[in-house]
Amino acid sequence: MRLNRIALSNFRQHADTRIDFDAGLTGIIGPNGSGKTTILEALAWAIYGNTAARGTRESIRFNRAAARATVRVELDFELAGHRYRVVRGLTNAELYLDGAATPMANSISGVTDILTRKLGMTREEFFNTYFTGQKELSVMAAMKPAERAQFLSHVLGYERLRDAQKILRAHLTELRSQISGIQQGMPDAELVGKQLDDARRRLVSTARATQSARDARGHAQAALERVRPKWELVQREREALQALLAELRVAEGEEAGLGRDAERLARELGSIAAAKAERDALATALIPYAALQAEFQHLEGLAREDGRRQSLVASRALLEDELAKLHERRGRLDTAPRLEEEATQALHEKRASLEELDGKVEARRTEWVRDRQEAETKRQALRDQFAELKQQRDRLAAAGEDGACPTCARPLKGTIRTVLELLDGQLETVLVDGNYYKGRMEQLLEMPTDLRELDEQRRVAADDVKSLERRLFKVQHAVQELAQLGGEIAAKSDRVAALASELETIPAGYDPARHDLVRRELDRLMPLDAKATRLGAQIEREPALLRERAQLRDAEAALRARVTDLRARQAALSVSEQHYAALRDEHAKASDEMHAADLAAATAESELASAEVADAQARHAVAELEARQRLLGELNVRKRLHEELDRAYTDLRTDLNFQLRPDLSALAAGFLDDLTAGRYTDVELDDQYNVVVLEDAMPKPVISGGEEDLTNLVLRLAISQMIAERSGQPFSLLVLDEIFGSLDDAHRASVLELLRGLHDRFEQVILITHIESVRDMLDQVVTVRFDAATGASVAKRDDRQALELGDLKTPELAGAGARD
Repeated sequence: MRLNRIALSNFRQHADTRIDFDAGLTGIIGPNGSGKTTILEALAWAIYGNTAARGTRESIRFNRAAARATVRVELDFELAGHRYRVVRGLTNAELYLDGAATPMANSISGVTDILTRKLGMTREEFFNTYFTGQKELSVMAAMKPAERAQFLSHVLGYERLRDAQKILRAHLTELRSQISGIQQGMPDAELVGKQLDDARRRLVSTARATQSARDARGHAQAALERVRPKWELVQREREALQALLAELRVAEGEEAGLGRDAERLARELGSIAAAKAERDALATALIPYAALQAEFQHLEGLAREDGRRQSLVASRALLEDELAKLHERRGRLDTAPRLEEEATQALHEKRASLEELDGKVEARRTEWVRDRQEAETKRQALRDQFAELKQQRDRLAAAGEDGACPTCARPLKGTIRTVLELLDGQLETVLVDGNYYKGRMEQLLEMPTDLRELDEQRRVAADDVKSLERRLFKVQHAVQELAQLGGEIAAKSDRVAALASELETIPAGYDPARHDLVRRELDRLMPLDAKATRLGAQIEREPALLRERAQLRDAEAALRARVTDLRARQAALSVSEQHYAALRDEHAKASDEMHAADLAAATAESELASAEVADAQARHAVAELEARQRLLGELNVRKRLHEELDRAYTDLRTDLNFQLRPDLSALAAGFLDDLTAGRYTDVELDDQYNVVVLEDAMPKPVISGGEEDLTNLVLRLAISQMIAERSGQPFSLLVLDEIFGSLDDAHRASVLELLRGLHDRFEQVILITHIESVRDMLDQVVTVRFDAATGASVAKRDDRQALELGDLKTPELAGAGARD
C-alpha cells in the first residue's frame, strides 16, 4: 500500500487540510494537541469507517463548523497495481478504481467491505501491521501466547491456510453426514431380494386365480341370458294387466263421482226455486228504499254545512272579543311616545351629572394617592439619611480624637466633638421630619371625607341612571308594542269581515228531525236490501247449473261405455301367478350367481393389480439400492481425498509455524544489530512467542525502557518485512507514531538510518513526532500547528526542506507538497 494524497474537511480540528505524500521518510511534526494523530485517524476512518474513529459520529465534525456542514475525508492510495480513491462522509461513502468517473461502490458498508477484503486485514490488524505507535510497540507483550501465535499467523497470511482447512473440514463433515444418512436409509440387500421373489410368486398365483374367475363369470352370464327373455315377456303381460285394472278402478271412481255431482245439482236447483219466491215477497217492501237513500244524501250535505256555519259563528265571536281587548290595550299605550321623550331627556341629564361626578372622584383620588406616595417617599429618604448619618457618627466615635476622618482621611484631633455635635443635630432634625411624615402617612391611610362623600354621590347618581335606563326600556317596548297593535287590529278586522261573507254563502233549511227519521228507516230496510241482493245472485246461477246438468248426463253415458270395454279387455288377458312366480325365482337365482361371479372376478382383478404394483415396487427398490450403493462408493472416495488433504494442510501449517519463530528472530536480530551499533546482535522468540534479547548468546534478564522499545520496534519491522517477502511485493508503507519517546538522540538517529536503509522494502515511511531535532534527518517534513484564532489545525510543507530536496527529486515529486 502506498499513500498519494489525503484531504480533510471539517474532520475534528482540521477544517480544510490537504497533504500530498512522497516516497521516502516523511515527517509530520508538531506540538502535542496540534492535530498530528488526527491525520492518521482520518486515514483509518476513510478505509474502515466509524469503527476507526474515536467518540461518537457527531463528535467527528469540526466544533466551529455549521450544524449541517459537510464532513469529508478523501484518500488516494495505490495497492496491488491499482489506484484507489475513497471519499467518505458521515452518511455516505464512494470508492473509485483507477481514475474511473463512476464509483465501484457507493454505500458506507459496501466501501468498507471492499477495502477490508482488498487489504486482507481487519481494522485492528491494519493498525498492528502498517501503524506503530509508542503504545502499540508492546502490543504482542500484552497478548497471551496463543493470541501472539494467532496474530503472527494471521498477519503473515497463514490464517488463510486455517480458513481453507476450515472450509475443507466443513465439506468433510458434510460428506460424512451424507454417507451416514445414506447408510442409515439403505435397506438390507437380502431383504430386498426376498421381497422381489415373493412379489413374483404372488403375481403368478393371482394371474391364475383371475383367469378362473373370468371363466366362472362367462358361465353365469350364459345362464342369465337363457332365462331373461321369458322373464321379460311375463313381466310385460303382468304389467299390462295391472295397468288395465288400475284404469278400470279409475273409471269406476269417476262413475261414482258423476252420481254425486248429479245429486248436488238437483239440490241447488231446488234452492233456486225457493229463492225466487222469497225475492218476490221482498220486492214490495223495498219500493221506497231508493227515494229514501237520495233524501238521506241531501240531508247529510245540509248537516255538514250547518256544522261549518256554527264553527264560523264561534270563530267570529272569538275574533270580536280579541278586537275589543286590542282596542282597549291601544288606548292605554297612546301616551307611550310622549313618555319616551321625557325619559330620554331625564336619562341624558342624569348621565351628564354622573360623568361630572366621575371626573371629580378620580381627580380627588389621584391627589390622595399622590400625597400618600410622596409622604412614603420622603419618609424612606429620611430613613436612609438617618442610617447614613448614624453610620458616620459611629465610625467617628470609634476612631476617636487620635484617629483619621473616615471620609477625607485627615486627622480628627480636637474637631471630633464639633463634628459629633453637628451629626447629632442632623440626626435629631431627620428624626423629627421622619416622625412628621410617619404621622402624615397614617393620616393618608384612610380615604378622605370629601372623597367618600363624592364617591357616595357618584354611586347614587349611577343607581338613578340605571333606574332611568330600565324605565326608558319599558317605554320603548310599549312604543314598539303600539305599532304592532295597529297591524294586529287591522288583520283581525279583515278576518271578521271574511267570516261574515262566508256565512252568507252557506245554505239554510236543515231539518234534524227529518234527518234522524230517514236514517232510522234506511237502517230498517238495509238488511232486506242486502238479503234481496244475495237471493238475486243465487238465482243468476240457474242457467249455468242447467248447462252443467246436461253435460253431466252426457259424461255418465260415455263413462258407462268405457267401463264395459275395460271389463271385456280384462277377461281377454289371463296371467298365471304360479308361472310368474316360477320364472321370477329362476331369474333371481341366475342374477345372484352372475353377481357373485362379478364380485369374484373383481376381487381377482384387484389382487392381480396389487401383485403387479408389489412387483414394480420390489424392482424399483432393487434399482434404488444399486444407485445408493454406487453413490456411497463415490462419496467414500471423496471422503478419503478430503481426509488426505486435511492431513496435508495440518502438516503444512505445522511446518510454517515451526519456521516462523526462527525467521522472525533472524530478521529482528539484524535490525537490532544495526540500531545498537553491534552491541546486541541476537534476538529470538521463545516457545511462548516472547521477545528475548541475547547478550553473548545468553538471555539478558533485564533491559531498559529504551531497549525494550527498540526490541519491540525491530520485531514490528521484522513482521512487516516478512509480510512483504511472503506477498512477493514491497510492503511499501509504514506509519510510526511517537516512537522516539524513550530513545536518546543516538538511538533516534540509528532508527532513522535503519529506516532509510530499508527503502527497498519500505518505500514510504511516515513518522509522527513532536521532536524537532529529527527534522533535518527526514526527506519531507509537514509541520502541523494549532491556530487559536480559527480554532483549526494547519498543516504546511516545510519550505526550507522542499528547497533542499528540490534538486534531488523528480519534477513530479518536486511539485508535490502539503497545503491547508
